[in-house]
Amino acid sequence: MQESYEIVRILHNLVRWAVLILGVIAAVRALAGWFGRRGWLPVDDRLGLFFTMSLDIQVLLGLLLYFVPSLITTANFSRLGDAMGNPSVRFFLVEHALLMLVAVVLAHIGRSRAKKAPNPIARHRAAAIFYTLAIILVIAGIPWDRLNPFR
Repeated sequence: MQESYEIVRILHNLVRWAVLILGVIAAVRALAGWFGRRGWLPVDDRLGLFFTMSLDIQVLLGLLLYFVPSLITTANFSRLGDAMGNPSVRFFLVEHALLMLVAVVLAHIGRSRAKKAPNPIARHRAAAIFYTLAIILVIAGIPWDRLNPFR
């Protein structure tokens, strides 16, 4: 059981880079399209799709880590009051999960609004606003002290 947990944890740490790279590129292209008043291209749509897909995969991996018994969840859910007093534990039990779930929702809203927008500029605007907000939350929610994916 511990071995499969470690595999999921390593995957979760590696997929974060896909989320970051795709999110930043999608947000930058959307901002450039909005302010540059350029057309909506298939690559813009694909980047939004891949960004939201990578977030979805990341959330599934994170939920596995969160709900499959782990050192963090098992020990700390039984003594939640004490856990909330520890900033590092609280980060993983509450803050990280909440920030990432809100980021996923924002990215999906942005993708949906971009698809339904009446013109290319409105598509870029919707994607730019929501993808940028999502990637800011992702960046804020990453445990930067654990950059090594094999830790």
